[in-house]
Amino acid sequence: MTFVRRHHLIAHLGLILLCLVMFYPVLWWIGAVFKPNAELSSAGLFPRHPTWDNFTQGWNAIVNHSFTTFYLNTFKLMFSVLFTSLVSCSLVAFGFARLRFPLKNFWFAIVLLTLMLPNQVTIVPQYVMFDKFRWIDTYLPFIVPHALAGGIGGSFFVFLLVQFIRGIPKELDEAAKMDGCGNFKIYYRIVLPLLFPALVTVAIFCFLWNWDDFFGHMIFIKSIDKYTVGLALKLFVDSQSATPWGQLFAMSLLSVVPSALIFFFSQRYIVEGIATTGLK
Repeated sequence: MTFVRRHHLIAHLGLILLCLVMFYPVLWWIGAVFKPNAELSSAGLFPRHPTWDNFTQGWNAIVNHSFTTFYLNTFKLMFSVLFTSLVSCSLVAFGFARLRFPLKNFWFAIVLLTLMLPNQVTIVPQYVMFDKFRWIDTYLPFIVPHALAGGIGGSFFVFLLVQFIRGIPKELDEAAKMDGCGNFKIYYRIVLPLLFPALVTVAIFCFLWNWDDFFGHMIFIKSIDKYTVGLALKLFVDSQSATPWGQLFAMSLLSVVPSALIFFFSQRYIVEGIATTGLK
């Protein structure tokens, strides 16, 4: 064995060991999901007497509510946010990439500057404004900003789509104009079909970021019957009674499944949407 091969072997063994150390909490979490309450405090990684009771009991643990309601609420909110964000961000990006209007570069710079503005900075003025609109305890504080190319990641999505559209040859627009197409027809007949890889990337990021938006959901949603999955998990923790940790771990595992599936099955689209800068 040469020195180079021995060096690579040691490096790979070190990386595998590091991965196992980092993955240990996840393995413990998965093992705790199938443990009875009596075994949760044990040092073993996997349960001695596996059980599915944490799933069945945790699904209906909230009084008068089940996780079916919470998942339906979450998916309804996610699809509304996805649709409005894709339409609005693609329209705004088309305007910045193809149209001419006064102070275009200035407004695009403002959009880019908002990338550096943390969401927590704007949460108070947003709450005051939405409260005056009587939108608190509704899904409008999430849907309306995305319909205006705002919301979580809106500026990044606009920037990503602008860069993608700039890679599409303008000769296609000129040919469409010679056939009598206006700007809007060029958008949905020429540009929008070619935007598919970038739109898939935007949809994936938009879903993942809004699915994990526990802070925003906690601020604007008050009624339990409108809770999302993340907020429903908070109901398991009660300072006045014992927390059913096994049920909490089980429902937490189920809450991660949609995000994990989307990430694992869509990595190709994420790379293609970001790396592609024009026509193939």
